[in-house]
Amino acid sequence: MSSVRSAKKVHVADVSDLSIGIGKRVQVAAEEIALFLQSDQSVHAIQNKCPHKGGPLSEGIVSGEHVFCPLHDRKVNVRDGLVQAPDEGCVKRYDVEIIDEGIYVYID
Repeated sequence: MSSVRSAKKVHVADVSDLSIGIGKRVQVAAEEIALFLQSDQSVHAIQNKCPHKGGPLSEGIVSGEHVFCPLHDRKVNVRDGLVQAPDEGCVKRYDVEIIDEGIYVYID
């Protein structure tokens, strides 16, 4: 994302709606987003569509800061959206802000 200031801040969930190790799918306008709560209580948001065959990343197995696509096991880092080697590619990541218990995602 180029600038948080040019993006719209949207409330998408509360921290209590998430569980460590389980993704959550949210829809914001035309964007489908996968949210992930980490053990350090940070929340990360990435596009909910694997770049390989479009698998729903929110339904994948989460291990640490990675999620494995449920279709073909592509490993995607939830912090930066990068597909891990030996595969290639990336998914869009979204800036996240937590205010009180609310999770806000910045949408372009």
